Amino acid sequence: MTDADLPADAVRTGVWATLGDARTTLALERAGFDWVGVDAQHGHFDDAALRGLFALRHEAAAPVLVRVAANDPTAIGRALDAGADGVIVPLVQSAGQAEAAVAAAHYPPRGARSWGPLPGSRDSTGGAASMPRPRCAVMVETAPAVAAVEEIAATPDLDLVFVGPFDLSLALGRDVDDLLADTAEDAPLPVIVRACRAAGVLPGAFAGSYERAAALRAQGFSWIAVTTDSGVLHLGSAAARAGLTPPA
Repeated sequence: MTDADLPADAVRTGVWATLGDARTTLALERAGFDWVGVDAQHGHFDDAALRGLFALRHEAAAPVLVRVAANDPTAIGRALDAGADGVIVPLVQSAGQAEAAVAAAHYPPRGARSWGPLPGSRDSTGGAASMPRPRCAVMVETAPAVAAVEEIAATPDLDLVFVGPFDLSLALGRDVDDLLADTAEDAPLPVIVRACRAAGVLPGAFAGSYERAAALRAQGFSWIAVTTDSGVLHLGSAAARAGLTPPA
């Protein structure tokens, strides 16, 4: 099933990988999440870690998207060449910057990405035409980005507008939970969701907890990273300890 086949309010539950370990990330991909975000901006995934991850990924279980370190065509192309299914591009603040991200993710004639998949990352014998279409998400996490979100979301071939609520709350001088709870018509998150719906792109966000994921879902977000890889370990540890605790 593709995203186009899903109801408008369907939620794709994701996990955010930060630890830089390939086998842990691949185990999370097979654990039933709808997608995996790999953090090469604020996580431990450098170029070598990304190449190691996708070299071990022999069969895809869910889309794996890399948050690259910057809106840089080299970083975007390198992540996709390694085998990522898509990229999440941080700190996009205008339609021009969104267009630059999309162009970097696509081969000509749509974009400007150069041909050169890393050996072993994917079967590339059929050339660029045989490669899967990459997903491209841009992050809205500043006041100028919110002001320009309608133009950003309308960028041709953009797939997701992804909110970093912690950075956005910092930029707006607000508490993150107050931001998530604000449902006023002109509040930032409703404005972003409406722009996505009008443009036919998916609204996504990082939550980090069940409670914040529920708040984002209530706001209308449909691609939500509920927790991180270390968060999954913590939750699993708590469940295991509870299972071994004798009844009172």
